[in-house]
Amino acid sequence: MTSGWKIGSATVTPVIELEWPVKPHWLIPGATAENLAPYADWLKPTYVTEDDRLRLTIQAFLVESRGQKIIIDTCIGNGKTRGVEAFNQLDTDFVGSITDASFPPEKVDLVICTHLHVDHVGWNTKLVGGAWVPTFPNARYVMARTDYDHWSTQTDEDMGREVFADSVQPIFEHGLADLVEMDHEINPELGFLPTPGHTPGHCSVTISSDGEEAVVTGDCIHHPSQCMHPEWGCTADLDPERANVTRRAFLERTADSGVLVIGTHFAAPTAAHITAAGERWTLVR
Repeated sequence: MTSGWKIGSATVTPVIELEWPVKPHWLIPGATAENLAPYADWLKPTYVTEDDRLRLTIQAFLVESRGQKIIIDTCIGNGKTRGVEAFNQLDTDFVGSITDASFPPEKVDLVICTHLHVDHVGWNTKLVGGAWVPTFPNARYVMARTDYDHWSTQTDEDMGREVFADSVQPIFEHGLADLVEMDHEINPELGFLPTPGHTPGHCSVTISSDGEEAVVTGDCIHHPSQCMHPEWGCTADLDPERANVTRRAFLERTADSGVLVIGTHFAAPTAAHITAAGERWTLVR
């Protein structure tokens, strides 16, 4: 695991909760073994296993910026009942890991949610005395109003309702949530970049400090193979057509720009630069 990156005066440190190789049809149906074969020289073994599973990482990013301790996305969480077997009833030392990285929960100033899916909001809360309470009791939890409006209106039968109930609603009940617009400035170095499609209010997070730039993708791109084929959609994209347009626009925006792209689900080394490769794109580590 990498120790992190420095972007100007800001630092970003990844904390991995789960490393998760998945069969392509489950997440990115276009990324079959046959379709990946032309790119095996740079995808294997870092991003694709020898048996052609996609390497995914569930991780949070600890950001120190302008005197603030900020966490971008909070993974899956412990003790939560989830339909995905790999996510169900976890028991990890995530809190111990972030504490060891000088981010004890009570010292965190901001929690940034790129969107409100199961693997991005789980450690928003923890179970105490039978109730879900904020893991970071002194933090403000920042999320796009558009995403909140979508998930808060789902019925019990809809995907995501249980996640909302145990990992998002308690934040509002404790008065710690800030609903913002999708182009919100988080602080003078961090801001939301609207990247909708995966969810209605999905946002990536830009970091700009002392002339250096980076962007945390969230789920606008799940896997490096989508750089070569942004049309390879993800089964979890709520608006596949819009997600494809957003993915291509993101690649065009960041390619050959000097911006460090920190892929939320990319396997280590996680961060890379994107460069044009004909009419497609690739990663340069």
